[in-house]
Amino acid sequence: MADLIPVSDPADPRIADYVRLRDVNLRKSLEAEHGLFVAEGEKVIRRAIGAGHPVRSLLMARRWAAPLADVLDGLDAPVYVADDATMESITGFQVHRGALASLERLPLPPLSTVLTTARSLIICEDIVDHTNIGAIFRCAAALGVDAAVLAPRCADPLYRRAVKVSMGAVFALPYARMTDWHNDLALIRAAGFQLLALTPSPDAEPIDEVKTADRRALLLGAEGDGLSSRWLNEADHRVRIPMKETALARGVDSLNVVAAAAIACYTLTKD
Repeated sequence: MADLIPVSDPADPRIADYVRLRDVNLRKSLEAEHGLFVAEGEKVIRRAIGAGHPVRSLLMARRWAAPLADVLDGLDAPVYVADDATMESITGFQVHRGALASLERLPLPPLSTVLTTARSLIICEDIVDHTNIGAIFRCAAALGVDAAVLAPRCADPLYRRAVKVSMGAVFALPYARMTDWHNDLALIRAAGFQLLALTPSPDAEPIDEVKTADRRALLLGAEGDGLSSRWLNEADHRVRIPMKETALARGVDSLNVVAAAAIACYTLTKD
C-alpha cells in the first residue's frame, strides 16, 4: 500500500489542491490553471479513477486507508492523512465522507464526436448551479440518455459539488461543451437531431404527445429564466410536462429543472 504521509499544517503547500473547496471563484481559477478537479467520497473516487483520470494525490482521514486499500495499493501518487479538524481547516467544511482525491482532467471530446455516436442528448443552456448540473447528469445517465452537450456558460460538471451530487455519473455520461452558443444548435440539427425545447409555457405541446424522431435532443434552460428566446425559436417543438389540475389549483404550474429533466429524460428514452 502507498505510504501515508501525515499533515497537520493547513498551510502545507503539498495540499494546496484541497484549499477552500467551497470558494467557487478560487476553485475555478485554481482548477483551470492546474487542470485538476476534486472527488469526494470512496464511491466517487473509485468511479473517477475507473474512468481513467490520473490521480495527483489523496487527502483522507486515516480511518479510510483500509476501505481504500485496493485503490492505494501501487498508487503512484502521494496519500496525505490528517485529523478531522485539520481537514476542515484545509477545505473549509467538515469532510463527512472522509476522503478526497485530486485528479487530472481529461480533454473533452469535440461536439462532432459526441454527435456521431449518440441517439439521445440533453443540451443545457446556461445552467450555472453546480448542484443542478450534477443532478441532471445523474438523471440522464440513469434513464439511458446517450450524452450531454453544455452551452459555454454552463456550470462545470467536474466541480466538486456537481461530481458529488451526480454520484459519479459525470464520469459515465459522455459530454461536450459548445464553442458557439449562437450557431451550434444548427450543427446539432444538421447531424439529424430533432430539437425539443422544454418549457412550462401553456402553449407548448405535451411532451408525451410529440412524435419524436430517431435522434432527439432535449433542451434544458436555467432555473427560473428557462431557455433563451433564440433557443426556443430554433427548436423543432416546444414541449411541456402536463400539470394536473389539482397542482394548478395549488399554484404549482411547473417543476424545478432537475425534476423536469428526470421526467423528460424518461419520456425521451422510453421508446
